[in-house]
Amino acid sequence: MVAKSLFLLVGLSLSLIPSGLKAQTDTLAVKPSAVSHDAFIDRLTDSPAFRMTYVGVPLIAGGLLVKGEDDHFRNLRNDYLPVFRRHADDYMQYLPAAVLLGMKAAGVKGRSSWGRMLTSDAFSVALMAGAVNTLKQTTHVTRPDGSDNHSFPSGHTATAFMTATMLTKEYGHRSPWVGIGAYSVATATGLMRMANNKHWLSDVLTGAGIGILSTEAGYYLADLIFRGRGINELSDEGLIDRTDAPSFFGLYMGLNIPLSSYDINEEHEFRTSSGSSAGLEGAWFFNPYVGIGGRFTVSSTSIIVNGSLAEDNTFDALSLFGGSYFSYPLSRRWLIGSKLLTGLVHYPRLELTDQTVPARCGIGFGTGASLTFRASHHYGVKLFMDYNLLPSHSKSSGEYMNQLVGGASFQITF
Repeated sequence: MVAKSLFLLVGLSLSLIPSGLKAQTDTLAVKPSAVSHDAFIDRLTDSPAFRMTYVGVPLIAGGLLVKGEDDHFRNLRNDYLPVFRRHADDYMQYLPAAVLLGMKAAGVKGRSSWGRMLTSDAFSVALMAGAVNTLKQTTHVTRPDGSDNHSFPSGHTATAFMTATMLTKEYGHRSPWVGIGAYSVATATGLMRMANNKHWLSDVLTGAGIGILSTEAGYYLADLIFRGRGINELSDEGLIDRTDAPSFFGLYMGLNIPLSSYDINEEHEFRTSSGSSAGLEGAWFFNPYVGIGGRFTVSSTSIIVNGSLAEDNTFDALSLFGGSYFSYPLSRRWLIGSKLLTGLVHYPRLELTDQTVPARCGIGFGTGASLTFRASHHYGVKLFMDYNLLPSHSKSSGEYMNQLVGGASFQITF
């Protein structure tokens, strides 16, 4: 059974490697603007409307979709950070704005004049505050800690992503590290809101989407008013080339879908319900097609023993995988990918009602398929469906567990 599963893993990964690799390289050396089918695929994604909404709308949609899974992601927090309480997120949300104003005051040339920038930012703040406060007052979602019923969406996260987008719009052209730093601070703010037990994952994702959309809309409105006045000519990043190596590093978040169960012993059958995974993933590509990389994840799922849900117990796993990554450019912005990974899986001690399953480490395997949108040279969004072949938790069982993980990754590309 294991050998058959491994064969399927290899087959799925290798099926995405393009045949005639060398022959295609010469064809792909042509700039994407000269390739007609590239122009057809990328026409929509190059439009101003798409560029304004391609991150914000999926974040809001994702927040709404995962509302039913909020408890699973909260279990990760309760298992690993049960007493976490810090106040840094109260200040971090404003850090990108402080950097923006500091650079402007220091005379660093940005996208806009003072008047145009402040008008854009005023529109952004008004739109963000209006959307967040309206939803808080009408949805009445209780916070995870039960302190009030104004949880949805996260205002801290919306503010952080709004200010990060402002900073990136004004100074992101000067260095990719401006945007990387700004959005790293914004992401850390959202994660801390969950770690502080103040927000659900759905609150944070929706807040991030509102923050980004509000800034895009605020700058759009200011552009309509000012038109060509008060804006500087900025150096273009240049066209994204299909032959660019798609190296990346990103935040990995997904929902677990168990495909099998196994016997702990003669009396107990063990399986899990749906759950959540979170972690980091990255890969370095030697060329447009092949690279090496790895993935670290922490997962938490509810336990079902002999057909009954064990409400007070969760099945946790930490995994560190590495291996080969594969990619194929459908166009200059869209790529399909796969991977073939192996590595260590660690299960903490599992307490059941009538027995304890000791902690254990084992070898696991993984593969998956993905679709990536390259928004620019430095940012991308990936949708993925991964398949994992995991060792059993119990030493008395030789069965492997089969698991699917579907989700999204927001990436820094380089």
